[in-house]
Amino acid sequence: MRPSQHGWGNAVHSTRADDWRRRDRCGKYYGAWRRQAHACRGGADMTVQRALILEDNLIIAMEAEEILRLVGVEEVEIASNLEQAVNAIHTDHYDFAMLDVNLGESMSFGFARLLVERGIAFGFVSGYSDTLDFPADLRHVPLLNKPFDEAAMRVFVDKLSSASRSSGM
Repeated sequence: MRPSQHGWGNAVHSTRADDWRRRDRCGKYYGAWRRQAHACRGGADMTVQRALILEDNLIIAMEAEEILRLVGVEEVEIASNLEQAVNAIHTDHYDFAMLDVNLGESMSFGFARLLVERGIAFGFVSGYSDTLDFPADLRHVPLLNKPFDEAAMRVFVDKLSSASRSSGM
């Protein structure tokens, strides 16, 4: 991944135009990228192996999926709306979920409360860094700001993993 500075404060954003060179249709990594991906998986102390992404923007969801795999998450499922996400947690087990806050005509707060009931760790993803508009009971939830990169995702996953371990989820 090559970082590039776009002049938006101190944020560093990744350029992803070369994605086609790094993996094939099945997600197999090639060359140095493959070694890097395996090194990340082998060196990370990951307790999360299965993640659900609730994101209505397919490009952002695919970017998140790729970065999650780079930081060591083995299986990633994408839900593009609340109905798919609810069906996913009723049929499969997830170690954690990433929830886009604004899903077009709805917000993910109700689904977040369902995850709390089921004991599934989760965090929010948003283009806004302010959580003051979040419901009071969800303001403590980890937040990953868009756009994000591998380093930010690693910190986010570590927070979710720690929360999962400390709560016994």
